[in-house]
Order: sequence, then C-alpha cells, then structure tokens
Amino acid sequence: MQHGNKLMLPRPSSESVGFSNGRALGIDRLCTLMLLVLATTASWAQVVSPNLGSVPSGPATSEVLRLTLSEAISRAMRYNLGVIESDENTRSARGQRLIALSNLLPQVSAGINENVDQVNFTALGLGAVKIPGIPAVAGPFSYSTASASLSQTLFSYESIQRFRAARTAEQAAQLSYKDTLDVITLTVGNAYLQVIEARSRIEAEQAQVQNAKALYDQAVDEFQAGTSPRIDVTRTEVQLHTEQYNLSVARNNFEVAKLSLGRAIGLPLGQAFQIADQLPYADLNPSTVEDALKMAYNSRSDFRSALGSAKSAEQALSAAKGQRFPVVAVNGDYGDQGPTFGQSHGIFSFQAAVNLPIFTGGRIKGDITQAEAAVRQRKAEAENIRGQIDYDVRTAFLDLNAAKEQVDVAHQNVDLANDNVTRSKERFAAGVTDSVEVVQSEQSLASANDQYITSLYTHNFAKLALARALGVARTNFSQYLGGR
Repeated sequence: MQHGNKLMLPRPSSESVGFSNGRALGIDRLCTLMLLVLATTASWAQVVSPNLGSVPSGPATSEVLRLTLSEAISRAMRYNLGVIESDENTRSARGQRLIALSNLLPQVSAGINENVDQVNFTALGLGAVKIPGIPAVAGPFSYSTASASLSQTLFSYESIQRFRAARTAEQAAQLSYKDTLDVITLTVGNAYLQVIEARSRIEAEQAQVQNAKALYDQAVDEFQAGTSPRIDVTRTEVQLHTEQYNLSVARNNFEVAKLSLGRAIGLPLGQAFQIADQLPYADLNPSTVEDALKMAYNSRSDFRSALGSAKSAEQALSAAKGQRFPVVAVNGDYGDQGPTFGQSHGIFSFQAAVNLPIFTGGRIKGDITQAEAAVRQRKAEAENIRGQIDYDVRTAFLDLNAAKEQVDVAHQNVDLANDNVTRSKERFAAGVTDSVEVVQSEQSLASANDQYITSLYTHNFAKLALARALGVARTNFSQYLGGR
C-alpha cells in the first residue's frame, strides 16, 4: 500500500511469525508472490516519473564498477532526469527575470541605411499642376542615413513589480531545485537499499537450499537403509525444489533491482557494477518531534519555495493593479543624413510621453482577477506543504520506532527458528519424528529470515525518510544511515 510517497509492505501477521503451520506458510508465500507482482506492475506505472529516469553517461566499460551509496547519489546529481529538468526550470526562471529586467533598462539601437527613391508626382495628385522646372517624375535619387536611437521607460510601476515577481520566482525555482536534490537522494538511497535487500535474500535462500539439500540427502539415505518411508523422500524433495525456485526468484529480483538503480543514476547502458556498501543495522536516536518540526520548517526547500511562489504571485498581482498607473517614457534618435556621408547633416528627434489608460474594456480587471486567483492558489499550496511536512515528520518517527521494534523481534525470531531447525533435525535423525516437522521448521526459518531482511531494509529506509522529512537528506544521508 502507498504510505506518503513510499511503497510500504504490509506488516507480517502473527500466523506467519515463529513456528507457523504449513497452511499459514503457504498463504505467506502466496502473499509474497502477489506483492512481487504488484511491485513489478507499480514499477512499470512509474516509468514516466523523471525521478526514476536518467540520461546515460556514455559507453559502458569492460570493468566491473564498484559503486558506493555516496557515488551513486553523486552520479544521480549529474545524470538523473529529475535533476536535469529542475535545473533547466531554474534557467528558464532566470531568463524570465532577465526579460522583465529589460523592460526597465534603456533600449539602444543603431543602423545605417542607403536609400534610392523615385517619385511620381502625378500619382500624388500634383500632375495637373504644371510648375516650370519641376518634372512630373523626380529621380531616381539616393541618400544615406546613419542613426542611433534610444528609448527609456522612466517610470512604470507595472514593470517594476513584474521584475520583482520574476526575481522572486527565480529564487523559488532555485529552492525547488534544491528540494529535487533531496528527493533524488531519497529515491536513489531507496534503490540502493533495495539492491542490498535483494542480495541478502539471495544469501538467505542459498542457505535454505543447502539445508533442504542436506535434509533430502538424509531422507534418501534413511529410505535406502529402510528406516524411513518413501513419503519423507518425496516431501523433502518438494521442499528442495521450492527453495531452489525461491532462489531463482531472488536472483532475478536482485538483477532487476540493480537495473532500477542504474537507471536512476544514469549508468552507461549495459555497465556491470557491484554495490560496495553493506549498511548494517545502526540505531538512530533522533531529537523530539517538536524539535524536528522546527528544523523541517526552516530547512525544507519545498516549503521555502512554496512561500517564494506565493510572494511572487502577490507581486504579480501588484503588477496587474499597476497597469492603471501612468507610464512615463522618453525616446529619441540622432543621425547623419545626406546624398553622401561627405555631404550629410545631422538630424535628430526627441519625444517624451506620459500614458494613462482610460478605458481598456475590462482587460486590466481580468488580469487582476486572474492574479488574485493565482495568489490564493499559491498560498493554499504553501499551507498544504506545511501540513505535509508535519505529516512526513510524524510518520517518519512512527516508522522509525516501529522498524526498530521489528528488527529486534525479527532477530529473536531468527534465533528461535534456527534452534527449532536444529532440534527438529536431531529428532528426525533419531527417528523420533518424520520429515514433516523438519520441513515446517525449515519453512519457519525461511519466513523468519524474510522478516528480518525486510525489517533491516525498513529500518534503513525509515532513517533515510526521516532525513528527507527534515530536509537534510542530500547533505546528511550518510550520518542518518550510519546511525549518528
């Protein structure tokens, strides 16, 4: 099920913990398979998310790359599609600011013209008047002009406010980019943790296969010696094939998890790599919820960006209202004109104007109405993020505490399951019980290992999610995962 922005696995039921019977274990395995199918479907549905995509960083090499978590995140900061798009959005906001600034600065242009004209006075209505010495057609004649022009808006409240709005919007875009880095850190960190989890499942399944193989060989030997029925051989062989099947699934999930990680960080297509960090269990003792909330409100870039967007919307509203104010502008040009530049003379013109809108057919009122709606939207979005921060922090604390308890319980359960397997094998070897008890104990151990691996992943992800909730995932992820 979805939990915030995370895909959370359901808590293991009491029937699947400890020494479960065959029916409960069968249901547990079926649920696990269904979760794998749902996770695969969800991964296909999320392909379009830019945070999960990237731009491949060149051709693959023949060497196997050893990839630490820090290196994976650093690669994502350069090649992840979400980071690239957010950075380009910041550049676009900078361009909008420069455009708004240009409306407040002088506009200067210069040019050189060469003109050749011929005038028909008859076409101008002067042909009926016969003036001695003046022909009906004049020309062709030529003249040259070199000129420079300048225009300057001396005062425009609208332009001033639009520049301020664009400048604030650029600052909000920069904060949004920083927030994207935080989100990508969480995304890549989660992908890295999933690879570690998948590798741990392979190791656990390999141990289960070895145990099942040893049990099968023992059943065959006892059957051949006549001390055990054929059903024990069949039962242990089915268990062996089941564990081999689970091992195949675990290996496939491991390779898929590696592909997802490589996709998110922009590895070259087909690049072979191994993860270098283990990230073992490390406890974390965070501050209180109240202190964490204060920290989050000050450090979360998405919240600061939303506040900046609301301020920019207010300035845009002020600019819309400023359309009713007078605009003072001047423009002029100076040039040199004549038949040739050697026979030219200076020319110039100058204009000063004050423009005041009298009637605009409701255009200004419409702009103000739209700007007011935008202000209310941006303020609502900022308050929504404030509430989301409160939810994220409190949820992160709950998940972290629950994950810590789950690790403790799961670790104890693994110890008990191992002890139960040992005793069941001893009883089977002594002929006190049949293979049913041993198979069930092996299944209980497999379930306990699954829960322990899941609890370790959940605990590490909960610490990383807490760092994201506080807005420090990009800068402090190693400290949180290390438990410091």
